[in-house]
This record gives sequence, C-alpha cells and structure tokens, in this order.
Amino acid sequence: MKNKIFFVTGGTGSFGQKFVEIIFKKYHAKKVIIFSRDELKQFQMKNNPIFKKYITKMRFFIGDIRDRERLHYALKQKIDYVIHAAALKQVPIAEYNPYEAIKTNVIGAQNLIDVTSEFSIKKVIALSTDKAASPINLYGATKLAADKLFISANNYNRTTLYSVVRYGNVFASRGSVAPFFLKKKKEGILPITDKRMTRFSISLEDAVNFVVSCLKVSIGGELFIPKIPSFKVIDLAKVIAPKAKYKIIGIRPGEKLHEEMITSSDSINTFEFNNFYLVAPNSEYFNWSKKRFIRNLRNKNCKKVKDGFSYNSYNNKDYLSHSDLKKIIKINKLV
Repeated sequence: MKNKIFFVTGGTGSFGQKFVEIIFKKYHAKKVIIFSRDELKQFQMKNNPIFKKYITKMRFFIGDIRDRERLHYALKQKIDYVIHAAALKQVPIAEYNPYEAIKTNVIGAQNLIDVTSEFSIKKVIALSTDKAASPINLYGATKLAADKLFISANNYNRTTLYSVVRYGNVFASRGSVAPFFLKKKKEGILPITDKRMTRFSISLEDAVNFVVSCLKVSIGGELFIPKIPSFKVIDLAKVIAPKAKYKIIGIRPGEKLHEEMITSSDSINTFEFNNFYLVAPNSEYFNWSKKRFIRNLRNKNCKKVKDGFSYNSYNNKDYLSHSDLKKIIKINKLV
C-alpha cells in the first residue's frame, strides 16, 4: 500500500474518513482522492485536525457517482486503487424513493465500472452490506445488483480487478441501535422490535483494516466476508439501560430478525479462511477457469464449507457477552 494513490467514492462518510486516516497513518499512501457530493462534509474534513498533516496529499472532488462524465474527469489521472463506499443506505428512504436508490446504488456502480475499466487502475473494492444477502428491502436489492455488477465486471476486463467486501452494521455508527438506545435511556423506556433479534458487530477501524487486507490479496471476482461476533439486541439494551422498561414494537418493514451475510445457496462456492469467508465467482464466462480459481484458493490454507452452510448472526458461534458489550461501549465513548 505504500506510495500508492487511492480514490474513495463517498470519501467524506464515516467509513471514508476512517479509511483515509488509516491509509495515511498505517500504510503511508502517496495520495488520496476524495470523491463525494456534500461540500459541507468536505469542508469539515479538510479542517479536521486528524488530517492536518496529510492535507497536501489529499485532493477533494465534488461529484456524484450518477454523473459518469464527472467520474471520468476525476479518475482521469494516475490512480492505483479505488474504494467504492458511496451509496444511499437508509432502508425507509430507499423504499420511499426507489428510483433515487437505483440511480445511486445500481447505475452509479455501473458508471464506476465503466469509467475505471478505461484506465489502468489495478483494483476496485466495492463495499456491500448484509442486507444484500437474500434481500427483503429495496436497499438490499440494489446492493445485491451492485455486487453482481462488480463481480461480473471481471468477465470483460482483466486489466482492472473488481472485488466486493460485505460486512454487517458498524457498531455505534449513525442510525445504529446503540446510540438509539442511549438516547431512549433518558426516557426510561426502550423500544425493542423482538427479543430474539440478533446482529453482527464490527468496529469502523476493523472494517477499514479488513478492506485493506482484502485489497492486498484479491485476484478479482471474490466476495469477502469477515468473521465477526454477534450480539443479542436485548443484551445490548440490558447493558445500556438495565433499569429501563422495554416496549415490544415488532419488526419494522424491510427488517430481518437476524442478519445474514452468506446464504445457504452461496455455500457451494464458499471457502473458509482463518479470519474470513470468501464466496468465489459463480460464472462460466470468466476469462480464467473456475477450476484454476478454486485450486488457487486451496493453496492458501482454506477449506470448502459444507453444502447448505449459511452465515448469519443467529447461528454464529461467536457471541458478545455483557462484559464484552460494556467494553465496546466504553471504547466507542458512548457513555
């Protein structure tokens, strides 16, 4: 990663900012280009003390991934790696504004693939979501479509390698359950959708480090999924507000009881490594043979999962205890 040039779509978001911080501090990047549509966030990022010593190595572009021409202009320079983090992510907003979600998450992905394929960019990593596995809402469906676009891009272009990273909700991120419970704690009543509900947990820093590790080893066409712990939402509620009362409100439209990142249908192409799973491409049109791809995986100390295997927050073997949750809450400075 040293002395490489990165291009980050959605670079002013939570992931984008943490990625830029780590790629400079830990990996000594030569330059990072931030591409986003919010000028206020760009202004705030430029003036953030965290980035003060790196500012001469940072370049900001106002732009939208819907705008192919603007993407073309921004990418028309020497770039080694592209990280695609831009998306419309709010489930209810996507349901109410389906055309807009499709324009950003699907057409925007296609625009990025089209433009990056024109230049000598080494690798593109696209960020996905657990909601793309067996999607039941429009947001998940658009991200599944985007995942398929990025994986299939390798069918037509072997100069640039395209891969996807999928992980669950980032703990304590905007809109996640922990800050919501903390806010409701003051009222003495916590709304609980379902006492059985479980979720995966990953920190923002771990998410960034996982993306970087995937960038290092990807050969194009992979879907990477990290091994991360789960927690019961009711346990989190008890840790945050042990004296509060609970009000069962039922699962919201487009919401799952348990998060899923690998479906049983994906198991025939899924391989297990020490710290992550990898779903190999399922296409007869790849320029290299599938047998060669799988042989390459077997040489990397991994094993094929059993047919019918699924990876979800309920059947996960690694669960966070109450003490684990308390530590995470303290680390994230939520109390």
